[in-house]
Amino acid sequence: MQLDATALAMQRVRRFTRFRIRPAVHRDTRPVRIAAWTVGGEPVPFAEAVKERFAPFTLGQAWGRPWDTTWFEVSGEVPGEWAGEETELVVDLGFTGDQPGFQAEAMVYRPDGEIVKAIEPYNSWVPLPKSGPFRLLIEAAANPIVQVPYEYEPTAMGDKATAGEEPLYRLKQLSVAVREEQVWELLQDVAALDGLVDVLPEQGSRRAEIVVALERMVDVMDPEDVAGTAARGREVLAPVLAGRAADSSLIVSAVGHAHIDCAWLWPVRETVRKVARTFANVLDLSESHPEFVFAASSAQQYAWLKEHQPGLFERVRAAVAAGVIRPVGGMWVESDTNMPSGEALARQFVLGKRFFAEEFGVDSEEVWLPDSFGYTAALPQIARAAGARYFLTQKPSWNETNAMPHSSFLWEGIDGSRLFTHFPPAETYNSDLGAADLARTERTFRQKGAARHVLGLYGWGDGGGGPTREMLAAARRKHDLDGSPRVRMDDPDSFFRTAEAELPTPPVWVGEMYLELHRGTLISHARSKRGNRHSEALLREAELWAATAALRGNTPYPYDELRRIWETVLLLQFHDILPGTSIAWVHQDAERDYDRVESELQALVTSALDALGGADGGGEGEGDDGRAPVAANAGPYPLHGVPAAGIGPASPPQAAAPHQVNDRFVLDDGALHVEIDGRGTLVSVLDTVAERELLPQGVAGGVLQLFRDTPREWDAWDINDEDKRSGHDLVEPVSISIADDAVVVRHERGQTAITMWVRLSEGKLTYAFDIDWHESQKLLKLAFPLDIRTDRSTSEIQFGHLHRPIHQNTSWDTARFETVAHRWVHVGEPGYGVALANDVVYGHDIRNAQAPAGRPMTTVRLSLLRAPRYPDPSADQGRHTFSVSLRPGGIPEAIADGYALQLPLRTVRGAAAQPLLEVSDPAVVVESVKLAEDRSGDLVVRLYEAHGNRSRATVRTHFSWREAVATDLLERSVDSEALCEATPEDGVALELRPFELLTLRFRDPVA
Repeated sequence: MQLDATALAMQRVRRFTRFRIRPAVHRDTRPVRIAAWTVGGEPVPFAEAVKERFAPFTLGQAWGRPWDTTWFEVSGEVPGEWAGEETELVVDLGFTGDQPGFQAEAMVYRPDGEIVKAIEPYNSWVPLPKSGPFRLLIEAAANPIVQVPYEYEPTAMGDKATAGEEPLYRLKQLSVAVREEQVWELLQDVAALDGLVDVLPEQGSRRAEIVVALERMVDVMDPEDVAGTAARGREVLAPVLAGRAADSSLIVSAVGHAHIDCAWLWPVRETVRKVARTFANVLDLSESHPEFVFAASSAQQYAWLKEHQPGLFERVRAAVAAGVIRPVGGMWVESDTNMPSGEALARQFVLGKRFFAEEFGVDSEEVWLPDSFGYTAALPQIARAAGARYFLTQKPSWNETNAMPHSSFLWEGIDGSRLFTHFPPAETYNSDLGAADLARTERTFRQKGAARHVLGLYGWGDGGGGPTREMLAAARRKHDLDGSPRVRMDDPDSFFRTAEAELPTPPVWVGEMYLELHRGTLISHARSKRGNRHSEALLREAELWAATAALRGNTPYPYDELRRIWETVLLLQFHDILPGTSIAWVHQDAERDYDRVESELQALVTSALDALGGADGGGEGEGDDGRAPVAANAGPYPLHGVPAAGIGPASPPQAAAPHQVNDRFVLDDGALHVEIDGRGTLVSVLDTVAERELLPQGVAGGVLQLFRDTPREWDAWDINDEDKRSGHDLVEPVSISIADDAVVVRHERGQTAITMWVRLSEGKLTYAFDIDWHESQKLLKLAFPLDIRTDRSTSEIQFGHLHRPIHQNTSWDTARFETVAHRWVHVGEPGYGVALANDVVYGHDIRNAQAPAGRPMTTVRLSLLRAPRYPDPSADQGRHTFSVSLRPGGIPEAIADGYALQLPLRTVRGAAAQPLLEVSDPAVVVESVKLAEDRSGDLVVRLYEAHGNRSRATVRTHFSWREAVATDLLERSVDSEALCEATPEDGVALELRPFELLTLRFRDPVA
């Protein structure tokens, strides 16, 4: 292969850099004494480790069983002749490849327990005293490398029980050395210029100038005395480094950052240590770089620091006060935004912002979600209701098909609320401020000409680590460098205010920001998704009944217990936990946490209902205490005769009795006539009231479909549309029979068994599934082809719903082949529609199509289960249950069915209890009832307009109060046009815009 002159020159420069300059950064390497103690289990604090007996350890010796911890005791001496030199402990734990944050890491302590800094692959040094003896303890984590780029093969390493016992690492280096400052600075000069060679135009004069200077640098240096000639090399490079950037260059606001996944390819307990390591590095870096600013989100991570490393937390608190560390985002964690309920997303801000205010006295105005898998159209109004003005992400740059049209713009949500939004055009939150990232920034920024300011997030992330001194060196050199955007050290708030000011009329993006990738996250790890949905419902119940008991029964409200449970549920909504994309260990922990949450919430509900005069009952008729059973309804609508948020006698409807006619099973309740054939599929669903058949002629409904599920790359994350070509219907049941009020269909496939009960009651067809799942790389869907002609579907999202096209007219429509919905979806023609509700499903696949007779139809498919193999090869194996309902009706019926499935009646024994409040219009839904966060005893009620109309309603209360005010999510009073008037006698008169969210605070309530 022939190379041109530039390529030959750069080959020489890079070889000289690698083999001469880089090894010369440290000199006079001296050995140290090493001893070690292996924990042999879960991590222990410094105070415990320091008491253990350490055994001699040598370089080259193996250490670190998977997920274990080894403490190294390192002692040595800095020679007196090094006085005035910069001395460091140089560490190589046995680092592999280029994946910081995904392998061995360590924290360094002084003998008194004070943290020095962390050790990671690209940050592997520790400052030492100028002279004299020293002793350090190093807590080294043997985290296995679970991610191998572009392979994503199943691995046993993600489960501690299967990860093995063999050590993963060998200690390569622990030594004392002098850092040659001039050599290190030369290395940074070369790195800055070398990077430009790869991104500047090949025939450009600037590129040629740099190549010549780099070659001359090699010429003037002595390869046998790099330290002695480094200054000479720097003199040669100084003129090209002094070249100023063009006046039109972009201005990159560089903000230090370390995206730390709360769990992913490591368990939560390891994230606790990753957070401490990262903040330790940040604090160390800030001492020598006064211009440095570091932004960190997730109140949960600060809370971990406060609990596990209180001394380090106090240093962080001081750094926040000094403006060095900027808490951003205002959320408890960087959560998924597709699947959490509206109330859960609201609580992300409530808990996150309260923590930042209480601990640091700050109120961040930006939403910070750089890595979540798409963004709900409800987020702008939730964020605005929490006091946010700005939104940051870069994830849409991952889209497979379509590029987002703007970098800075206004994002408008379903109620019309807007957030000023910015996509860092480097398309990463892990930038090193290298030439490649900065060139991409210049290339992809979509407001060129109209704006010049962009954000650049630099620092090792995902597994944490944060910025390095090399990155800060790059920023200094690119402050004003010809061939590069200008780099300015900045903070997020200053950037957003500047960017907003320079775009007085920004473009607008309306609706959800759908990620054209990672669609499988709506389905993977169904048990975690069930735990989430169930926990959200139980939290609503617990708060409602506890608030009612506090007002009516003078029972203490369980503030602490509810907050602790909310913290757990919000943590589990992190964007690699709830989406099902973490290792087995993470999901095992999540399932245990959900079980604990359920137990604790059930106890709180029982206690509150008991205080109201009704304890949990388990059967019909009178109990041992002679009290008749009644029902508690925590839903927002009356259900079976029980008022919303009240307790009273219930009149459950009788299900239609199935019977067999020839080879068909028939259910008829006077509203629907349903026929099921011997394949276990629907062959007729006749709406006898409207005299309309729901199924297209000759097309079966309620069909289970099994598809190959072999993603091109990201196993647990992705599903591919082309895999739908390989599907087949499950239409050969091993049995079909009648059992009580249900038609029971059973399928078996290898070790997998699927049992479904089909029932009919009150014009609603319900499927209950019990599935013992043992497939591999398969996707199970439930399909309902419908004789409906429409070009859009309607899906419930947080605090409202969203219309989506179901045709494939554009590339945007085609790419949207799996979409999120919460409790229901709806498809309809003018005047007629069909509602499908569920108790745990999030992934839906809705398309218009043609029936065999050539007539149009709409097919709704619910995605029930997957079986991905990476990063958890055992994902979704085992038992699952689902409930799905179908009935003719409109969006109001869909909303009611969704709540009824999520919040069924709870049988209790005792007297009826009037609800605390009633709402006159079903379009206005009460989402939560609780006591105020400030423990004042005030009652807080969150409502939203659910039908997508302008709605008027009166909230009548069955308690007295001094004042009713509108508040933001943090329960601070705000002006609101929705609140028209309010008196305890007449109630609260409201007028809400479509999907408007409103929080009411009743001051000094008295039952």
